Amino acid sequence: MALNAARVESLRDNINRPTRKISYPKHADGTPVYTSEFFGENVFHLQQIAKALPKPAYASFLKQMRGRQALDRATADAIAHAVRIWAMDRGATHFTHWFQPQTGTTAEKHDAFLSLKSTFTAAGEETTAIDAFSGSQLLQAEPDASSFPSGGMRSTFEARGYTVWDTTSPMFIQEGPHGTSVLYIPSVFISYNGDALDEKTVLLRSTAQISKACCELLSLIESVPVGAQPRTNHVFTTLGTEQEYFLIDRSLYSLRPDLKTTGRTLIGNLPPKHQQMDDHYFGRVPSKVMATMSEAELELFRLGVPVKTRHNEVAPQQFELAPIFEEASLAVDHNLLTMDVLSKVAHKNKLKVLYHEKPFKGVNGSGKHCNWSMSTDHGENLLDPTVKPETNYRFLLILVAVLHAVQQHGALLRTSIASSSNEHRLGACEAPPVILSIFLGEHLTEVLNSIEESRPIKNFSVPEIQTIKLGGTALDVKVASLPTIARDLTDRNRTSPFAFTGNKFEFRAVGSKQSPAFPVTILNAAVASALQDVSEALRTQMGEKPFPSDADKLAVIKKFIASTKNIRFEGDGYSDAWVQEAEKRGLPNIRTCPEAFEQLINPHHESMLTKLGIFSQSELTSRFFIMNERYAKDLLVEANTMKDLLSQQILPAAFEYRGTLAKSVQLLNSIEGEGQSPELGALKALTPVVKDVQAALVALDDSIAKLHAIHDDAVAEAKAASDFIVPAMQNARIAADRLETLTADKFYPIPRYSELLWF
Repeated sequence: MALNAARVESLRDNINRPTRKISYPKHADGTPVYTSEFFGENVFHLQQIAKALPKPAYASFLKQMRGRQALDRATADAIAHAVRIWAMDRGATHFTHWFQPQTGTTAEKHDAFLSLKSTFTAAGEETTAIDAFSGSQLLQAEPDASSFPSGGMRSTFEARGYTVWDTTSPMFIQEGPHGTSVLYIPSVFISYNGDALDEKTVLLRSTAQISKACCELLSLIESVPVGAQPRTNHVFTTLGTEQEYFLIDRSLYSLRPDLKTTGRTLIGNLPPKHQQMDDHYFGRVPSKVMATMSEAELELFRLGVPVKTRHNEVAPQQFELAPIFEEASLAVDHNLLTMDVLSKVAHKNKLKVLYHEKPFKGVNGSGKHCNWSMSTDHGENLLDPTVKPETNYRFLLILVAVLHAVQQHGALLRTSIASSSNEHRLGACEAPPVILSIFLGEHLTEVLNSIEESRPIKNFSVPEIQTIKLGGTALDVKVASLPTIARDLTDRNRTSPFAFTGNKFEFRAVGSKQSPAFPVTILNAAVASALQDVSEALRTQMGEKPFPSDADKLAVIKKFIASTKNIRFEGDGYSDAWVQEAEKRGLPNIRTCPEAFEQLINPHHESMLTKLGIFSQSELTSRFFIMNERYAKDLLVEANTMKDLLSQQILPAAFEYRGTLAKSVQLLNSIEGEGQSPELGALKALTPVVKDVQAALVALDDSIAKLHAIHDDAVAEAKAASDFIVPAMQNARIAADRLETLTADKFYPIPRYSELLWF
């Protein structure tokens, strides 16, 4: 009964615990400091580098950032000296190269600024302590790479790997122990042979390729003569990542072995009230959560992370945080930083963040909606339809390129979001299906249809209700006290995995736990390849002419509208009818992770990725094995955790409860005589369910043994995990959840949903 006492004590502590108090910055006179005044104060911006370097050296550094020349030693030493002084003035004692290995999280190794200087005199060697940080230390470090996933690219004894400063992402400081801080240097992670071992290297490659392909297309569209300076020299992808998460009490979390080990509940029933009333979504944020959100935002503002939105999500104890759009690589860094800061702050507030895509069966899971677009070095959003998209040929050519990208490589996009945790969410009632399709909305669909059919565009205005307005329409809701309401060109389709939302695409299928780097890398690669195809089609269409005419552009647009029609879908992506329709259209419906992983080595996708230089052949093959290996290991950990939970806690509690019932029945029979007492009825109902759990436990153990029987074959292990462990765990959960409903609360050893999903 000790664990039950711990449950009670945790609930009591949850109620009585005071809210942690944090003060926002104030001026000396007590007036509040505006957020904009301290935003980015813990970031070493370009302005600091500009102050530290002579103008020629700074100009050289900017060229290096743009990939036009290498960074020389003198410039690196000057930046290292400046950032050390800046960081140490803010309490930094250590620095670290912060990188993103293929583990699903970030990694860091701290080194002290402290160094020793030796001086040799007649009296012997004298050692003096100094603070030092050189340009070579800034540019490169050497963590032991032997224990990071490599997918067979290298042997265990080949341990050398390098982290290299990503100059496009600014350095920053974070809180360390005892009032100190640490200087973080965003970095890529490569092997001794130069192979990418991380998520950032391939992302940076993909952004370079999409810029190159898009600038080439824009030069054609804008009729730039050969040898002339193009109007657009660089295109970058922008990203805004909506981060969903759950917050639960940390003391109750500590009593759930499944949550602690796997990030999700492996057993458990819904409470009588959960999300069925739709009253949590956008409801009042609980005070403990608001305090946590606010404290996390304070730290993130100081780190230059432009978090914008906070609100309750649909499920109980589920919330969302969303930032302002940034360049994609920086946005990825900031998303990972956001997850880290939120976890640390929640810990201080005696809470636990759950990023798992489906921590609680029966209520909505969490996603990471990646809002993606492209922008020029003039700040022009290339996915802005403008007032008349039907005559904006630049927009239409970019749009059909994205359609072509998803039509050609939708299965690969499915691979980019495949994981054992996201598998629980995809295709469920609150998440996009695993069939990749694109939603454009009524207006853009009509634009494309009218071009394909060579007819005038339909007029969207309805005079009695709405009038045409710049960039969309205006609604009159017939209430005199309300102003005219601006309406976007398109509605939202929450059932679409890839939806156009006004001036960007929302990749909704990305999992909340995963880094957005790999999905965005694949999306960038697919679009870069599609942009090349559109450029080639435009050259073919224009023939010997120096520049394409509007008729040439329209012909190419029409061609790609027709060829990508099957990827567009405006209806309910959750319906069975769509599954059947998608099959008729020939769209892949990849249901399991091992099937999805196969797409990485599919020749069609493989050739695109290697031709663009985003992955080498060995990098692609290694990632395929890493994903299979991780999937099998994740499920094996879950299966063993479930096995221990059932055998060591759930079944012993049921046995104890059965024993109590049996004693009651025996005692009552001695007093009242043989009969059908309520206790006997409860015992008879409980016994077969206990046997079902025991049988399910044996089957689960058998499935684990089948996986252990496979050696040194990651692909076979992943398939076995999918074929055997997944159904065995599902069956065990069904039996265990029935047992929970029949076990008296004081005997049940772990916190129930009704306790976890409540403040």
